Amino acid sequence: MQDRVHQFDGIRNFRDFGGYEVAGGRTIMTGRLYRSAQFGEATVADIEALGRLNIRVQADLRRPDERERHGHAWPVEGVRVLSSTKGRAKEAPHVRFLSEVAVDAPMAHQWMIEYYQAAPYKPQHVDLFSEWFSALVELQPEQAAVVNCAAGKDRTGILCALTHYALGADRDTIVADYELTNDAADVAERLPEMARMFNAHIGKSHAEEVYHPFVGVSVGFLEAAMAQIEKQSGSVDAYLEETLGIGSDQRQKLEQNFLI
Repeated sequence: MQDRVHQFDGIRNFRDFGGYEVAGGRTIMTGRLYRSAQFGEATVADIEALGRLNIRVQADLRRPDERERHGHAWPVEGVRVLSSTKGRAKEAPHVRFLSEVAVDAPMAHQWMIEYYQAAPYKPQHVDLFSEWFSALVELQPEQAAVVNCAAGKDRTGILCALTHYALGADRDTIVADYELTNDAADVAERLPEMARMFNAHIGKSHAEEVYHPFVGVSVGFLEAAMAQIEKQSGSVDAYLEETLGIGSDQRQKLEQNFLI
């Protein structure tokens, strides 16, 4: 984990999701594919460090209201930024849910399952996922790309899993990178404080375990997304081709661009 997690002052869960072995005995290049939480609190030192990574594409999966609320401290000079004007909300969907009168841990877990089932087909995600893959195909050697959302775990986790799948990674590899969020984001250590902050914000007294799905990840969430893709599209391959427009030619170019 230490080799792929980058430590910043104001950016959480930033890590290289290359370096994994995939089908055919090949390996995803390191220093080319990054994933992260949002950059709204990036410090001057963080921005300087980002500048040394040669990032030329950023997929910001946040909703428009999230981008407006939390900003984007990184000036992204020379970076192609992918974002969507779709999906605006008055408040975060999970905050609305947590503000309900009675919420327990099983309900929170089920809420997240249902979110993951819907996420791959939300119009803003379909657009951005498709644009991400198209941008990766066009990326020049030595150039890098980063995908982020607010916490870098759910929307980002799904797109990174799809990227790994498209490059030939197996289930164990995909799950290992997804679950790394719990360590990279110090979920066990941060959960008590995050629960206190959430409760104070919404005026509730939910138990800590209610908040775990919104702070960390569980493999069942990602499996729910993949199962829904297989149910609705027939297979992950069909989803990539028919929903995102990433066919065999594009996948071959992705392999040429990111595998060694």
